Amino acid sequence: MKQGRPSPKRQGGETKAEAGKRVTLARALSKLGYCSRTQAEKLITDGRVSVGGQTTTDLSRWVDIEADRIAVDGVTVAAEAKIYLMLNKPRGLVTTREDPEGRPTVYSCLGDAEARFLSPVGRLDKASEGLLLFTNDTILAQRLLDPETHLGKVYHVQVNGILNDDAIARMMDGVVEDGERLVATSVQRLRSGDRNSWIEVELQEGRNRQIRRMLDVLGFECLRLVRVSIGEIKLGDLAKGAVRALTEAEIRYLRQRTGLES
Repeated sequence: MKQGRPSPKRQGGETKAEAGKRVTLARALSKLGYCSRTQAEKLITDGRVSVGGQTTTDLSRWVDIEADRIAVDGVTVAAEAKIYLMLNKPRGLVTTREDPEGRPTVYSCLGDAEARFLSPVGRLDKASEGLLLFTNDTILAQRLLDPETHLGKVYHVQVNGILNDDAIARMMDGVVEDGERLVATSVQRLRSGDRNSWIEVELQEGRNRQIRRMLDVLGFECLRLVRVSIGEIKLGDLAKGAVRALTEAEIRYLRQRTGLES
């Protein structure tokens, strides 16, 4: 039977080929940490990339990251060391590398060398704060973003008012906003003042602006939203705007939770 290029059938958010070692050439250069996928596509079409010593301009070319020798301008591309960072994102930054509106981004908190090919794992909107992970380990990042991983994310939220038992129950039962059912895994009161209060909310699968939208349906305004943990990875006392490397124990925990290690 004639062997053809693997069929890119979807499996849990990635192609069948990507689930193993075989990916498109541009994707391989990105996974190896050499450049972004867009930059890789330009290098390929410019005739600067070779596979096994043969130059190729085929953007649909599939390669085996571990077996094929990939080179740019004749220099073999080796996998960069994996980097895993935690940022305490300040309010007012957008979670993107470059913003067309010129707004400051989370990359302003990272050193130039660290930020070169790191990507955020998920997002926090401009008004939100707290724990944001960065890595060049694209396989781990994809697993962490997969809803099937069931890695809970915990947020401390300041609201204008005091949530009663009924409001808390509705958040956990699920509210419908714009045709979408939004559910919190757990909701607990933390502390209350005369006008405002803080609650702790856990989400298993975070939708876009989910907590803000849920509170809006219930008639409350979200004043502050801080993500404090992702699974057992905790923000702790990391200063706002500061970055630190994950510990070996934290990396091992994430890899075990995503099925990359036993």
